[in-house]
Formats: sequence, structure tokens, C-alpha cells
Amino acid sequence: MASVPTMTAPICLVENQNQRLKVNQQAVEILDKIAQPVVVVAIVGLYRTGKSYLMNCLAGQNNGFPLGSTVQSETKGIWMWCIPHPSKPNHTLVLLDTEGLGDVEKGDTKNDSWIFALAVLLSSTFVYNSMGTINHQALEQLHYVTELTELIRAKSSPRPDGVEDSTEFVGFFPDFIWAVRDFTLELKLNGHLITEDEYLENAVKLIPGKNLKAQLSNQPRECIRNFFPNRKCFVFDRPSSDKNLLAHIEDVREYELDPNFQEQTKKFCSYIFTNAKTKTLREGIIVNGNRLGTLVETYVDTINSGAVPCLENAVTTLAQRENSAAMQKAADHYSEQMAQRARLPTDTLQELLDVHMACEKEAIAVFMEHCFKDENQEFQKMLVEIIKKKKEDFLLQNEEASVKYSWDKLNHLSKALMESISAGTFFVPGGYKLYIERKKKIERDYSQVPRKGVKANEVLQRFLQSQAPIENSILQSDKALTNAEKAIAVERAKKEAAEKELELLRQKHMEQQQQKEAQDRSLEENKGQLKEKLEKERENYIRDLERIMEHKLKVREDLLNEGFRKKSEEMDAEINYLKNIVYKSTSDNTSLISQALDKFAIEITSILSAPAKLLGHIVKGLSSLFKKD
Repeated sequence: MASVPTMTAPICLVENQNQRLKVNQQAVEILDKIAQPVVVVAIVGLYRTGKSYLMNCLAGQNNGFPLGSTVQSETKGIWMWCIPHPSKPNHTLVLLDTEGLGDVEKGDTKNDSWIFALAVLLSSTFVYNSMGTINHQALEQLHYVTELTELIRAKSSPRPDGVEDSTEFVGFFPDFIWAVRDFTLELKLNGHLITEDEYLENAVKLIPGKNLKAQLSNQPRECIRNFFPNRKCFVFDRPSSDKNLLAHIEDVREYELDPNFQEQTKKFCSYIFTNAKTKTLREGIIVNGNRLGTLVETYVDTINSGAVPCLENAVTTLAQRENSAAMQKAADHYSEQMAQRARLPTDTLQELLDVHMACEKEAIAVFMEHCFKDENQEFQKMLVEIIKKKKEDFLLQNEEASVKYSWDKLNHLSKALMESISAGTFFVPGGYKLYIERKKKIERDYSQVPRKGVKANEVLQRFLQSQAPIENSILQSDKALTNAEKAIAVERAKKEAAEKELELLRQKHMEQQQQKEAQDRSLEENKGQLKEKLEKERENYIRDLERIMEHKLKVREDLLNEGFRKKSEEMDAEINYLKNIVYKSTSDNTSLISQALDKFAIEITSILSAPAKLLGHIVKGLSSLFKKD
């Protein structure tokens, strides 16, 4: 796992210049180096409300995110600080501090809405920071939440059934925390003490009435209830009554701050460290630093093009990039492991195929671990093709190594024989018998040489074939043999040659069978791991839908209990839509996966069955190697 790049201070992630957003490539490069899952905490709120102070506390620093003491907004755009997570091993905490909303100097506040939307899209915990109390004015100032339906899309195309796209926001929106600063009220309701969370839930209850004022007041309340199923509230006392201290709070020693504020801040940080979740997309896709960087670039590019950021499109873009990298990672793993484990030349083809199948299995597992949303298994099919090519290369290398090693050994063993032939040693009466004995000894010695490899027999056969004319010449010139004995010797030589050719054919047939079995096993391994992946993805998809439906049912029940029967009934279309999707997904699950596997098997079989390069040309020219001047 890659270590987290050391960041001694925050860096601007998204610049906001001249009403245009721009991604800082230096910040993206930092994210690219983070392979760990990320917990992303973003804070938004009106300018000059102390957002940056809370983020510095989470970073464990007094200084970092810029603090200011004037009425001007200090933070511009979105700033990022990546630190090792203090309580989750092998996780990185990414803190995002955003430009203050409602800065009067900006004029056009459109980018406020985009920064708010980006904070929602990028974070796993979204902190809204405000001053005073959660009252009508505070909720009015949170009008940005009502604009999310216009600024974010879950799907790339509208639903034919008319169900709002925002129905699925709850499936990928972050947890929501409302941080209320300079809180001076007692946490009481109807004379009874209440918790901070109860204070928030009471504040977002709908206001009765059908008039326009009630409808407008209820809009942010409904959005908070509908979009953010996990809500939390923290209230903070004023840090100090001394204005001079507040003006330079980054330099204030801890003991100079109000004790209640200190305790509340520690409580807030502890909650974030313990409960803030890993950033996850739909269907359980875990986001690491590299993926977060891709999401930032995708969303900002979309905004600058004039379009609306869409989660589905962003995930598709991310999947293309990630799956390409996963495919390369898997292919590299195969090559590395084959190079380490395969000792060439192998004694048999099966020995090499066994190593190949073990390495291929691991490579597929590497791909499955890092890929997601591989539509029509395009990248897995490319991986199959790449591994097939690499396997063929290893088979060729194995054959080449076998030919070279076998020839070297045979050349050494036959050196004396060749010298004797050149000296005419065998062109005397009785020379044929002596030649055959020497030749047989070479064959016996050659058979004792270990690990000659898959081409050992073929090399020997080509050597014997190259000697056939010389052998026949020695036979015919041997005056110690009768013509009948010579005829018998010729027939015996033909029979032995035919038997050796038959043995080679048997070996080739056996190797073809082994290749076919390896191909079948490759197909089954790819199918098996794909099936497991598809089933897991389907389970995550259904779990997401069930979680969305569970939240919708709770919202409907709350509305009913609060006396909003009509609004409760208006949610029936959404809930029925979700129920229908869950039913179809669970009932059609097996058949859909089976269809995908069957289609995949046909395409993979076509790839695996394509003709492979063979080493025949290497062996065919061997006879020339054995000829001596």
C-alpha cells in the first residue's frame, strides 16, 4: 500500500477564478499517489463563520487552512489537506475546506452553488457550518440544498416512468453534520432537555400549511430529510468573549479558550475520527486518492462545459480509467510471476501449463480486485487476449530454450562420432556395426541428460534423419555384409525411423490435448471469477436499493406521524418504483448473470481458439546444424 504523501499545509484543489472553476493539477498529483481508501470530510457554510478553524482542529494543527479576522472571505475555491487517518489504519483523511458562501464581494453567486454541490459529491461526511441557531433564517441560508436537484444528476438519462432522478440521491450522498457555532440557547424543547441531534430533527420538521410561505420554508427541510439519511448535530459555545483573541484565534493557546468550547471541539473531532465513513460510490465502489482525483476532474470539466455533473457518467469515466489500469496490473503480474516460476526449458509442456494456469488465476484475481463496472466484460476479454499472447511467447521461449539446450548436448555427445566419420573410420569391413553401436550409445547418453525440454525428441529425430544418408553410405560400403543383410538393415532403419516419427506424433497429440485442457480451464477460471464478481456487484446494487427504500419508508412514516398525509402518499410512486426494481433484480438475478456468462464464454472461446504461433520453423532447419564441412 502506498504511503500518504507528506503535506505540511493544505493546497488548493479547485480554484475559483473569474467565476470559473479550475482543478489544480499539483493537488491531483498528490491524490494520484494515494492508493489507500479515503475518508473525505468537507465543510461548507457562510463566510467568516469559523469553518477553517474546525478543519485545522481535525488536522491537529493551529495553522493550516487560512483563518482571517476581517469581513472578507479568506478561503477561495476548495482547499485540500491529506493526512494519515488518526484512527483507521491504511486510510487517508482528506479534509476539504470550501470558499465561504454568500460573500458580497463575489457579485455572481452561481459558483457558490457549484462549490456546495462539489462538496456534496466529493465528501463522505458533509459538515454545514452556521452561526447562532437553526432557525428559519438559518434554513433559508441553506437554500443551496434545494438547488441540488438542478446541479446533480444520478442517471445520465431521465426515467421513462417519471420518477424524479433525485430519488437516488440518498444512495450516494454523504452523511450530514450541522455544526452550530456561537450557540447560546439551552437545549430544551417544551421544558424538557433534548440532545443536539433531537434539536436538529425538530428544526427540520415540516411547517404545517399550504400557503406559499410554508411551502418555501419547507423546501430545505424536505431536501435535508430526503437526501441525507444520516444526520448529526454539534453545537459550540463562543470560543472566547475576548474579541482580540477571536481575531487571532490561530495563535491562542488552548487554555485561553472557553472550556466548554474546547470540550465541544474535542467531541466533534472524536466523532469525525470514529464515525466518518470511507468514501464509497454506488454498489460498494471504494474511493482511494487516485479515484478521488479523477472524480474532481470529471465533475469540474462537466461544470465548465455547461452541463450538470452526473454520478453515472463520472463512474463510467472512472471505470474506463481504472479498468484499463487493472488490466495492465493483472498482465504485469502474470508476466512477473511466469518469469519467476517458470524454469525454462521445462521437462514437459504440462509443467509449463501448470505454472501458466496458476499465474493466470492470480492475474484474473488481481483484475477482479481492481476493476468495476466492466461493461460487457470488454477489459476482461482484452486481458484474456493479452495473457494468451504472453503464454504463447513463453511457450515459444520454452521451445527455443529446449532446442538450444538439446542441440548443445547432442552436439557434444556426437562430436567424436562426427570426427570418426570425417576420418573414414567406419568405411571398412565391419564398420556399419561399429557405427550403429556408437550411434546407439549417443542415443542412450542423450536420454540420460535431464531437463532437455519439450523439443528433446524432435531434435534427436532431426539429428538421426540428418545422419541417414551417411549411415546408408557406410552400410552399402561395408563388404563384411551380404546383400540380404544389407536389405534387412535398411528395413530395420526404416522401421526405427517410423517408430520415432510415430512417437513424435503421439507427443504432439498429447500436447494438443494438454493445450485444449488448459484452454478449457482458462475459460472456466475466467467464468468462475466473473460469476463471483457479478454476484457481488448485484448484491451491492440490491443492498443500495434496499437502503434507499428503507430511508424512503422512514421519511414517509415520519410525514404521516407529523400529520402530512398527502405528502406521505406522494412518496408512494418512488417507493413502488424502488420495490419493483428490487423485485426484478432479485427474481431475474440468476438468469441475467447466466446470460452474461454464456455470452462471455462464447467470446472467450473465440479468443482462446485463435491459432497460435508455433516453433516448427525453428526445428525444421535443424538438419543443417548437424552437417559438418
